[in-house]
Amino acid sequence: MPPSRKPKPRSYDPARTRAAVRSQYALTAEAVRKLAPEQLARPAGLGDWTVRDLAAHLAWAVGSLAAAAARPPAERAEVTVQTWPFATAPIREQIADAHRGKDAEDLSALWDRTGERLSELLEVLPDDRLLTLWIGGMTVADFVTTRAVELVVHTDDLNRALSLEIPLDRQALAACVRILADALAVKAPGGSVEVRIPPFAVVQCVEGPRHTRGTPPNVVETDPLTWIRLATGRLAWDAALDAAAVRASGERAGLGGVLPVMS
Repeated sequence: MPPSRKPKPRSYDPARTRAAVRSQYALTAEAVRKLAPEQLARPAGLGDWTVRDLAAHLAWAVGSLAAAAARPPAERAEVTVQTWPFATAPIREQIADAHRGKDAEDLSALWDRTGERLSELLEVLPDDRLLTLWIGGMTVADFVTTRAVELVVHTDDLNRALSLEIPLDRQALAACVRILADALAVKAPGGSVEVRIPPFAVVQCVEGPRHTRGTPPNVVETDPLTWIRLATGRLAWDAALDAAAVRASGERAGLGGVLPVMS
């Protein structure tokens, strides 16, 4: 494939994605309801956030589907699944502030209410409905897919902060891995490095000689959770190498300069 030719954007089955989001929300909600006050007060490992801040933020992130659905539809789709990982950075502080000031609100009630509304909307919203978001217009199908990323990334944050084992829905995990892998290919376009995250994704990236057959000279391989942590800045590239959590071969295989792709 010529270097100037862009890969076809990956597609996601809307019905499977909706089921995955519903499943992951239920798994995480069950765990959040069981958290004790001392657990909620612990650091989340994300700046100055507590675990309660993290849980409130995740409920807000999922509940933003309802908030967007209540607004007049957008005129056009300005953001897609492929561009979404880069669209949130300019409004990071606005997002961080969205759940603040809700310390008096019962967390279980918040998650119950958000879950009920999510289930209702996933049943009735058409995939091609255009939502008006802070980052621009986006279709329901694409926005729901990005909720899988939010749920998987922050459920993993909860697991790490509290040494929990909240399960990750396989389809939600797959969508998260693929979206972040494709974001790497957008941020560092090229074909000199092959990044493998079995069993969910393989992408080529980084400018340089393009591999066409046989074993690629520059290969990076890691597991899904390590990839998600690298791609979102939870884990540094050098630390992953030192822990043997990622394997990199070839002179161009160092990805420390292009990670994270989303923060």
